[in-house]
Amino acid sequence: MSGHSHWASIKHKKGAADAKKGKVFSKMAKLIMIAAKQGGGDPNTNIKLKYAMDKAREYNMPKDNVERAVKKGTGELEGVIFEETSYEGYGPSGVAVMAQVLTDNRKRTTAELRKIFEQYGGNLGEANCVAFMFELKGRMSIPVEKVNEDDLMTAVLDAGAENMENIGDAYEITCEPKLLESVKSALIKKGYNVTSGDVSKVPKSLVKVEEPNVANKIINLMDALQEHDDVQDVFANFDIPDEIIASLKRDEE
Repeated sequence: MSGHSHWASIKHKKGAADAKKGKVFSKMAKLIMIAAKQGGGDPNTNIKLKYAMDKAREYNMPKDNVERAVKKGTGELEGVIFEETSYEGYGPSGVAVMAQVLTDNRKRTTAELRKIFEQYGGNLGEANCVAFMFELKGRMSIPVEKVNEDDLMTAVLDAGAENMENIGDAYEITCEPKLLESVKSALIKKGYNVTSGDVSKVPKSLVKVEEPNVANKIINLMDALQEHDDVQDVFANFDIPDEIIASLKRDEE
């Protein structure tokens, strides 16, 4: 799942940088609001809200902001009504792309995302045009610092997870969605610093991209989608070799 890991690594670093500027707080607030609206304001009984609040804490979102978002979701405070939906399409080289969205104006969001796809050599598709290429998996991260990889792999497998990959400054661990909480708890009990945990879409197969110009367009498309205010997360099935990813990073620097 190297393509998934490449984008996971890029998002991980980008999210940390954006958090310093407060750019992610509005997205986190929307995520918390809709989770609270759908399942109530108690994270002990609303697992979706728990994941949203954990993600907000990962980016150091202030406690007051979190509590305000929960109250807006439950109706205790007045707030904008958001709709949860997803957009699907294709990027360069036929790469499948999915964007999870929270919007208060579907017509506006559709037009803006269509423009982004077209700008970077892709096209927005119909519902379910690429959804079958992805599957839901539980996903969590552990910083690589002070971690023995072999010991962690043993702990990961003992906990019931399926896979572990090094994505640069963290290990990404995947498991069946229903096992997310038990795997996470088992690793925390063994002393590991689990910095995130949620249910995510993982590609079933990958499209290999070896042309640097095409790879650059794909990364730019993913970045542009992730930057959109209504987009909560983006998934794709590209597989770009490490040396090309490294060259793109040097170009950016």
